[in-house]
Amino acid sequence: MTTNANTTAAPGFAPEEAPRLEWAKHAPEVYKAMIRLDTAAKRGLDPTLYELVKIRASQINHCALCIDMHTKDALAAGESVERIIQLSAWEESRHFYTEKELAAIELTEAVTVLTDGFVPDAVYEKAAAHFEEPELAQLIAAITVINAWNRFGVTCRMTPGHYTPGQHG
Repeated sequence: MTTNANTTAAPGFAPEEAPRLEWAKHAPEVYKAMIRLDTAAKRGLDPTLYELVKIRASQINHCALCIDMHTKDALAAGESVERIIQLSAWEESRHFYTEKELAAIELTEAVTVLTDGFVPDAVYEKAAAHFEEPELAQLIAAITVINAWNRFGVTCRMTPGHYTPGQHG
């Protein structure tokens, strides 16, 4: 078991905390299944849209590891810093995104938060208007998968700041 002891400290910064648990090491078959699920979920989705969805869900879930990872992946794929920064306030920054991206972001929030235990019809219908059914199914899968990754990251307090674009996990 990994303890929550301080591991490193950059001058002037708070010390970095060690993860609570290296879950992938102790549940490697689950980790491998998650990788396969993640790979399957993104098939057919626009890579930029896919990263925006992953970033937004991770912001809502406060998963620092996934925010670090997916912002770096988005930047490496050519996404703009401005659109990534504005994503946390997308409702006030709608002009940075296409209508299709906005529908995906709104669906991401609804699936991630599940306010009142369901996804509102209006949110689903807006997404359905912008995505053909197969693509919508993939989008819902991608949202579900990032939420699962976020649960592992937040629960185990996975440490951000060490990810290099192109790595997976």
